Amino acid sequence: VLPILLYPLLGMSMLQMSQFVQSRPVRVLVVGGRGMEVSPPLIEGDRFAEWLFANPKDAEKLQLVFDADGDRPPDGPDNLKQPIAAGGQDQSASWEKARALVQSGAYEAAIYFPPDFADRLQELHDSIAERRAALAAGKIPKSLDVPDVPQPDITFNSSNQKSLFVNIRINELLNRWKDRLGEENLKASGFSTRTAKPFTVNVTDVAGPTKNDGAKWAGVLPVLLLLWALTGAFYPAVDLCAGEKERGTLETLLSSPAGRNEIVVGKLLTIMIFSIFTAVLNLASVGATGWIVLSRMSGFGMPPLGAIFVLAVALVPMAALFSALCLALAALARSTREGQYYLMPLLLVTMPLVILPMTPGVELNLGNSLIPVTGVALILRSMLSGNYWQALQYAPVVTVVTLLICLMSIRWAVDQFNRESVLFRESERFDLGLWLRRLYRERRATPTVGMAVCCGVLILLLKFFIGSLFDVPRNFGDFARSLATTQLAVFLLPALLMTFLLTGSPRETLLLRRPRWIAIPAAALLALVLHPVVHLLQTVVTRLYPVGENMLEVMKELQILFGEAGFWPLLLLMALLPAVCEELTFRGFILSGFRRLGHKWRAIVFSAALFGIAHGILQQSLLACLVGVVIGYIAVQSGSIFPCIVFHLIHNALVVANMHITPDLFDEWPAARALAIPGEGGGCEFHWYVVLGGALAGLLLLGAFALLHGTKSEEETLEEAIERGQRSDRPLDAKKPACSSASG
Repeated sequence: VLPILLYPLLGMSMLQMSQFVQSRPVRVLVVGGRGMEVSPPLIEGDRFAEWLFANPKDAEKLQLVFDADGDRPPDGPDNLKQPIAAGGQDQSASWEKARALVQSGAYEAAIYFPPDFADRLQELHDSIAERRAALAAGKIPKSLDVPDVPQPDITFNSSNQKSLFVNIRINELLNRWKDRLGEENLKASGFSTRTAKPFTVNVTDVAGPTKNDGAKWAGVLPVLLLLWALTGAFYPAVDLCAGEKERGTLETLLSSPAGRNEIVVGKLLTIMIFSIFTAVLNLASVGATGWIVLSRMSGFGMPPLGAIFVLAVALVPMAALFSALCLALAALARSTREGQYYLMPLLLVTMPLVILPMTPGVELNLGNSLIPVTGVALILRSMLSGNYWQALQYAPVVTVVTLLICLMSIRWAVDQFNRESVLFRESERFDLGLWLRRLYRERRATPTVGMAVCCGVLILLLKFFIGSLFDVPRNFGDFARSLATTQLAVFLLPALLMTFLLTGSPRETLLLRRPRWIAIPAAALLALVLHPVVHLLQTVVTRLYPVGENMLEVMKELQILFGEAGFWPLLLLMALLPAVCEELTFRGFILSGFRRLGHKWRAIVFSAALFGIAHGILQQSLLACLVGVVIGYIAVQSGSIFPCIVFHLIHNALVVANMHITPDLFDEWPAARALAIPGEGGGCEFHWYVVLGGALAGLLLLGAFALLHGTKSEEETLEEAIERGQRSDRPLDAKKPACSSASG
């Protein structure tokens, strides 16, 4: 009931409040404008001339006060509450006092006309008329002597919103008057007004009324729909999880014959119903209220019926997505009060994805359709705008991405309910000092998940603040200092400090173990064969998300610096140093912490995600995330950091080598054309069969790493035992026939 009544009541209250808003004419102080006789006139009485306005009644909204009137402003400092000028006073002093009056808020703006402004305009007009008369009499006039016309000044207060708008309006009026003066001067010289304006532009809007009406709703309804679906799912989820913990009914529910999956599905459907109804009721209420209020304004109408149908269809998967996320987060909460705190992080993650489609320049394309939530908002925006064909082109991609995210969210929610350590956490008071002392005294061999997250967040913060200290490098020395500082101070130092302060075994945390003899050459060969695949992925990512012009200019400058530096300094700085620092950080400390989750693939993906985000540039981050998954798998299967360093070193070395490849190299080595061809922007482009062969060889090598059976954490061993036990369990009904036959 509340959503239905909320927006009509809000609209009624706004209409009632608008009656209290009294509109008074804006006061504009004019210094030196009294008695200015110029044709066409700028000022008529105490108003601007009506011909300057599209609606003549708008002239009454600007009240002009002249300096010669001896006006006493009602507001302002005491030293300004006096006539600002008398007839014989200097206008420059009057103008200074007028500026002070505008600053004090007594007037919204002030205009200053120099003493000889009107005379100079008249001289210009007369000189043009004299020249025309001389030409008519058959005389050759001297060259036209154009007198210098002094410029008027406008003073306004940008901190005052009304003053800011008045300044814009006065500039429009003066420009319109200036154009009319130019036309009059052209007529006086005997030329047509078309001389200055030889043509006009006819503008035609090809959007029909339906598209025009829908476009106005396109920027509002998708955002509101997604936000309502999120907020409508969160509070029921908190009540169904944390609320049941407080009421003591969750234990009874879990001990019932219903399985955990069935319980999660039931709660999920309940939350989805609340989410859908919340969004639908809010949408109907705001749509009806907005249509009633805005229908009085020209250009507004109801959105297309087809777009409304699409809103309803898109609401179901988005409600499922947000319901699963809220259910999984609410399962972490130990009380309803704690559950309220989880709404803000969820909003911080969701809001950028929802608001991104509202940004100018963000269009529906293949790259943007792959972004969760954003793709749905872009589809809805296109449908509301009437661009059905564009929306249908990318609808399958958005559908697949949305369904995958929904399935992952639901699986996470099911996993949360299968963890009794999550469901039955005890409520305890948090003391920072006690927690830090306990963290140091009770150190375990490897970091916790929280430590890994804190390390990743700390690295991102340090990269943001330290990165802002460095400008675009002007030479290779600046670039070397910037990169070395980032690698050593931002990546390596936090990981080493947290390793030695918060863990009991730095060797186990950083994976400083001796690997099997096959691991290092296999990692080196894997980096070599995957390089064509990674190069192709880089091309695909760049086409999906083109690099901006500013970034392209920076990259061109860096290419020049790299060419001047030589191969070996670049190899040391861009291959060896990142291979050591980044691997000890992300595949050492952070991966070890995430392995406490009990699932190696989650640890690999989470550490790879942080590894990608830390690179900063979007295109580089996406590629680094994919490469990070491969390196993380090598770390888990080999149980050592050294194969990861070798893979990272060779991968970066090949990238550096590719930057130094020129067409002359293919002329010297013609056999190289069997593998690749020169690229348009430098480097090389591999043939399709080289990429395919590299992908197949990479899969074989990854399969070889799967046979290594690396070490597992305690949590991973426990989770595998639990999963084996769940698979081996049989329902009680499976044993009943044997029992019944024995009893019979």
